[in-house]
Amino acid sequence: MKKEKNTIYIWVTVITIAAVILALYLGAAFYFRGHFFPNTTVNGMDYSLKTAETLKEYNVELGDTYLLTVCDRDGNEYTLQGTDFSYSYVDVGAEEDLLEGRNEFAWPVELTKEHTYTMEAQILELDILNQAEYEAPQDAALTISDDGLYEITPETYGNTPIQEEVVNAVTAAVDAGLTECTLQDACYAAPEVTAEDEQLNQALEQLLFYQNAVIRYEIEGADESLSAKEIGEMLVIGEDYSVSIDEDKVAVFVQTMASAYNTYGDVRSFTTTQGDTIEIGGGDYGWVIDKSGEAAQILEDLAGGEPVTREPVYEQTAQVSGLDDIGDTYVELDYTNQHLYYYEDGSLVLDCDIVSGKISNGDGSPDGIFKIVYKQSPATLVGEDYASDVTYFMPFAYNVGIHDASWRSSFGGSIYVNSGSHGCINVPASAAQELYGLLEVGTPVVAYYREAVKLTSNSSKISNAYSYAGD
Repeated sequence: MKKEKNTIYIWVTVITIAAVILALYLGAAFYFRGHFFPNTTVNGMDYSLKTAETLKEYNVELGDTYLLTVCDRDGNEYTLQGTDFSYSYVDVGAEEDLLEGRNEFAWPVELTKEHTYTMEAQILELDILNQAEYEAPQDAALTISDDGLYEITPETYGNTPIQEEVVNAVTAAVDAGLTECTLQDACYAAPEVTAEDEQLNQALEQLLFYQNAVIRYEIEGADESLSAKEIGEMLVIGEDYSVSIDEDKVAVFVQTMASAYNTYGDVRSFTTTQGDTIEIGGGDYGWVIDKSGEAAQILEDLAGGEPVTREPVYEQTAQVSGLDDIGDTYVELDYTNQHLYYYEDGSLVLDCDIVSGKISNGDGSPDGIFKIVYKQSPATLVGEDYASDVTYFMPFAYNVGIHDASWRSSFGGSIYVNSGSHGCINVPASAAQELYGLLEVGTPVVAYYREAVKLTSNSSKISNAYSYAGD
């Protein structure tokens, strides 16, 4: 009987203990239905044994009091409250969701674990760094320096933000509970081309190669060159950074140089033997730059990439380089005074009276600046209605030249007015012989009238006579 009582007592005790344990277990499970487990952090904050309502209250307070310091790439700092950049708490039941996702009946096991949760901040609108203007990024570019050479101007990054990236950066800082956020390069618009770009540097190398091919021209009395800066202005950079030469700009340079240094037909000031100064132009003497040939030579020189010193490419040359191209060896024909002078190296070597073209009928001898084209001895002069044999012939303007005139007994004076030649310069035989031995082909001939005349002959027209008055 006593044994049965003990057995009952034991079972009652066991059942009571089990009931208490079960009650404790169920009570704890019920408790953890509304509370976080021990060792629980949310966004870095300790929320052990706290309710979702406590977390919600904190988040509401955070929306009103949260401070965030944002640093931009220029070192500027913006210390903002959550309300300054429209940061506020939005109740979407996130706190309850953290609890709903757990098994509260597993609390005995969960007591030994750490529990970490992250809640995303709700950013309704981000107005941070809203400036009136931003400095846009600039690509690295090929530019011309003060010394005229191409160089690379490095890229600039500016401060134009990428809205989405800034929002992401601030959101991450808020989610992590940070109080500082430094905007990284990814938050800003970046240049597409940097100074290290391979194509950009290859283009610079090609540009400087061309600019190294400076051309220095050998022109007496002039300091003329195609400089590195001028070469740079002729170069074209394509969108793909290809480099080419603008041939139209080369042609413009050549035309400018020809306008400056061509002396063909120019009016010149000439000091006569009598000591006065006259203005005389026309004729066919002087320098003429071959424009197409010079342009082609420039392209060839640039392709070589090395400095060059040379004369321009000439279509026609004169005896002396430069604008003062007559020099001090020349023939002077003073038609008005009917006299010829020959100077050699600045010294008067020969002079004589002449008979020039018959001026009364427009057949006056061509005036202008010419050159001795060739010498012939003997020669037969053939015109429309005549043929004359001479011993020495020295033509300088089309078919007009200096020659002996054995049929004349006198020279000089006013013979030329009504009894002059068909256009040639008649000189005594002895003078013709001496001059023939002295003159070289190419010697300048300066021929002029001291009064206004009108020349109408075909010889004057073809030879570009200064006083030609025909059509």
